[in-house]
Amino acid sequence: MLYEYAIVVYILMTWLPGATRSRLHQWLGSIVMPYLSVFRFIPPIGMIDFSPVVAIIVLQFARSGLQYLVSAFI
Repeated sequence: MLYEYAIVVYILMTWLPGATRSRLHQWLGSIVMPYLSVFRFIPPIGMIDFSPVVAIIVLQFARSGLQYLVSAFI
């Protein structure tokens, strides 16, 4: 869940002028971009890139799947 928030903050910072040069954005990029780069095959529609949305949905499916597996064995 914290990783999903990091993705959202990273993406929102790209909309703010000058925020991409901040240390926070660079640090978040070093954490988030390796995962987001997996989903960059999805072409942007107009000016909107939907790959972070897909990445967050995949994270949520993975988290719910792991929760199910853990609850099944406990």
